[in-house]
Amino acid sequence: MQLDNKTSNMLSFAAIVLTVLALSQLIGYWVNSTIPQNTTVEWSNLVHFTHIRNHGGVFGMLQGMGGLFAAISIALLVGVSAYLWFSPSIKRYEYICFGFIVGGGASNILDRFVYGSVIDFIDIQHIPYWNYIFNTADAMVHVGIWPLLFFSFFVSTDQSDSSMPN
Repeated sequence: MQLDNKTSNMLSFAAIVLTVLALSQLIGYWVNSTIPQNTTVEWSNLVHFTHIRNHGGVFGMLQGMGGLFAAISIALLVGVSAYLWFSPSIKRYEYICFGFIVGGGASNILDRFVYGSVIDFIDIQHIPYWNYIFNTADAMVHVGIWPLLFFSFFVSTDQSDSSMPN
């Protein structure tokens, strides 16, 4: 049975979402189970695992407003999924990039529902003016956003352009 491009791309999108969600949740569960909150384990001189809880939004802003961020995030993830399903001219790379973004976002939403906050733990040291701690889901969102932005700004969107990745 041959699948059409839309169905094949949506299945790839769903597979990436579920993989990122599962991986992020498993790592978060491991951090929650093995590293006490507000403690640090030095993995290397550059990377520490510091278990903190984010009860707010991006970069810890608006602490205590996690429910609001969860609601906004759910609406955005549903909107992205609908965009991919209903738009007639989506490139394959968009399905892939949005898969990472939606999977990471869904993991942070699930953290808010399961733990009441997002488990953050990746603590990069020795970067001037950087004191943020993030998680695997946040990293996966960036894995999706940066290539998407690159292709949006630097690659022609002309349908006849063969340089555009499918």
